[in-house]
Order: sequence, then structure tokens, then C-alpha cells
Amino acid sequence: MNDKNNDMLASIFRMQSELNDYVFAKNHLRDKNGETLSMRAIFSAADQGELMVNDLPNAWLSNYTRAMAEELKELDAELLWKWWSKDTIDTQNIRVELIDILHFLISAMLAAGLTAERVFEVYQQKHAVNLNRQDAGYSKATKTDDNRGIV
Repeated sequence: MNDKNNDMLASIFRMQSELNDYVFAKNHLRDKNGETLSMRAIFSAADQGELMVNDLPNAWLSNYTRAMAEELKELDAELLWKWWSKDTIDTQNIRVELIDILHFLISAMLAAGLTAERVFEVYQQKHAVNLNRQDAGYSKATKTDDNRGIV
């Protein structure tokens, strides 16, 4: 990945972390120590293996997946399914809904302890797995535990 693209992904991660911190502060959300919640606290908890149901990473991953699910519903509502219709899609709003999903996806990645650089590394590994699956004629019968090798 070239430096410009890496900078853009890193910028998206930084901007999302800053937005989340702003939302946490504005809504007076606190961590278990009574301090203003921050993405750094959630990220650190994931990094330190605080992975139980009531720990910050699980709670916020749950919040972010619910938010993504709702945004996916909003996106789906924008899409047309009546093949006989003369309607057209609203690409402007569709693009905004996709960016809303990206906001929550980046937040979930941060809550899981991922950085922009780590996302790129894991993406490359998963991409190779997906290519190998296609080359092997991927099916339920040929599926293996090949995701376990992604580190």
C-alpha cells in the first residue's frame, strides 16, 4: 500500500477515534474508574485481554454491531427490489449510508484493538485465504479452518 493510501486509512481511524471520544464526553459516558470514556480505554482493554461480557471491548463491539445493523437496514430501505418499477436509486443517500456503516465499522475495529496498519495486515492475510478458497473450488465440502492461520 502506498504512503498516501496508508495515511488516508490512518486518518480515518484517527478521525473516528476523535469523534467517538467527543461523543463519549458530550454524553458523559464513563469507564469503570469513573473517568470519561475514551477509545484509548476501550482499545487498551482489548489489548490487555479484558474480553469478558461486561468489559469495555465486548460492550462497545455490541453497541457498534447493533449500530451497523441499523445502518444496513437504512441502506437496504434505499435499494429497489421491484424489477418492474421505473424508480431510480438515490446514490447520494446510499453513499452516505455506506459511510455511516464505515463509521461504526471503524469504531468496532478500534474496540477490537485494531489499528489502521493492523487492519491492512489482516486484510492482506484474509485476502490471500479468499483467493486460495476460490482456487480450491470453495464449498462447504472443501471449507477448512484456514482463517485460524490469520494473525
